Amino acid sequence: MIEQLRTALRHEIHGQEARIEEVLLGLLAGGHVLLEGVPGIGKTKLAKTLAEALSLTIARIQFTPDMLPSDVTGSVLYDMREGDFRVERGPIFSQVILADEINRTPPKTQAALLEAMEERQVTLYGQTLTLPRPFFVIATQNPIEYEGTYPLPEAQLDRFLLKIEMGYPSREAEFDMLTSYHPAHLDQQPSAHSRQAAIDAEAIVHAQEAVSRVEASPAVLHYIVDLISESRMMPAVSLGASPRAATAVLMASRAHAYLDERTYVTPDDVVAVLQPVLRHRLQISATAELEGVTPQRAIDELLHRVAVPR
Repeated sequence: MIEQLRTALRHEIHGQEARIEEVLLGLLAGGHVLLEGVPGIGKTKLAKTLAEALSLTIARIQFTPDMLPSDVTGSVLYDMREGDFRVERGPIFSQVILADEINRTPPKTQAALLEAMEERQVTLYGQTLTLPRPFFVIATQNPIEYEGTYPLPEAQLDRFLLKIEMGYPSREAEFDMLTSYHPAHLDQQPSAHSRQAAIDAEAIVHAQEAVSRVEASPAVLHYIVDLISESRMMPAVSLGASPRAATAVLMASRAHAYLDERTYVTPDDVVAVLQPVLRHRLQISATAELEGVTPQRAIDELLHRVAVPR
């Protein structure tokens, strides 16, 4: 199943192999993924290709500044024929949500996703409705310095297991992309590679359950705790990682080990997932930002400050 997904994604997305692996990490760990990068580098294409490769119910939500929370979660309508109110479910009640340009909608609408992403349920006018399983949100956003965007609040960012930063492909990858470029096929039917994969919900849930059974020794757990605790004491960090971040590191580490065909977590798995798990959870102090410190640099320093268990 994993090889089918890799093949489908690599056929459509050139020069982003590491980002593809990180998206698969999020899916297998049962978390959600935020893709960030400048326009035109394939964020939406990556999300769409993954959705097409999964035989699941899919909803694409194009976020805009005038979107309301009810456009995401749904609403209650009065049925004149029946003489009663009925719940009209929104696109959030799908197994895969493509939240395109999520930071182009105001915080009030962004907040409509909080309960769904954390608790896998939606409350509509006093009714609690359970979301389908699996439930996977893959969102895209442009950097906040671009005009017309709203920074995601910390509570919203924390709901994403991974934040994946997509950069420009290499020269060779861009050449390969141009040689396989066929305008007539763009944004039309799913590719043959995607259709061949057709991974159903049962297979995804089975894989996620297998990931949850990957063993983590006490030494690895202590290493994760030490990293999270040290992040709160670094001078350059004004707000360190939360206990939820520790859980996210463990979930992602288990998925990384699973992709490497192992049934146990090693410290190398923790190191491999630390950047995408923590880069959106650490707040750098104003003084450190003026000195050029970024979350990436802070995490690199964090890895040097905490000894790796042997």
